[in-house]
Amino acid sequence: MKRQNMIKVSEAVQSLVVLLSAKRTILTVLTFAVVGLTACSTDSQHSDLRSYIGEIKAKPLGSIEGIPTFEIYEPYVYNSGAERSPFDKPVVIERRIIAKANSNVRPDESRTKEYLESFDIGSLSMVGTLEWDNRDWALVKDESGEIHRVRSGNYLGKNHGRVVRLNENSIELVEIVSNGLDGYIERPRIIELVEVAQQ
Repeated sequence: MKRQNMIKVSEAVQSLVVLLSAKRTILTVLTFAVVGLTACSTDSQHSDLRSYIGEIKAKPLGSIEGIPTFEIYEPYVYNSGAERSPFDKPVVIERRIIAKANSNVRPDESRTKEYLESFDIGSLSMVGTLEWDNRDWALVKDESGEIHRVRSGNYLGKNHGRVVRLNENSIELVEIVSNGLDGYIERPRIIELVEVAQQ
């Protein structure tokens, strides 16, 4: 029994010695690793990096440009009221009424305005014709979709446009517009029939 106890104690001592030697080995390895890392971070190995940073810091500081000044926008004023609008279809030469500047041309401000004079001429479209009471009439649709009868002598649009002729395909009228100075001129205008497919 004594001998068995001694064997057990001997085995325990040997295990303790092995464990202590393993810990010593681990401590030795860790010590060498720390020393190696410390050696890598010495000033001699980073001197080039430190000198480069010093050069950058020694350079004069840059400056940020100020906010640029912008010119004030001046809108373009369209003063070509006497010319044909660039958005209108070209007038057919055979049907054109030549617009001549005339000092006697003036809109009749005392005349009672007709209903269709409250619309821009571009918002009105011809959708057909009819004969009623022995007269030819054109059918004009306004921007709200209502249909109105128009005959020669009626007025359309905001430029005192008087209907001078109508046929199955178009309404010809003459508008009175400013000539850009102190007077007025007559300007021809045609409203063509709108095909059913386009409505």
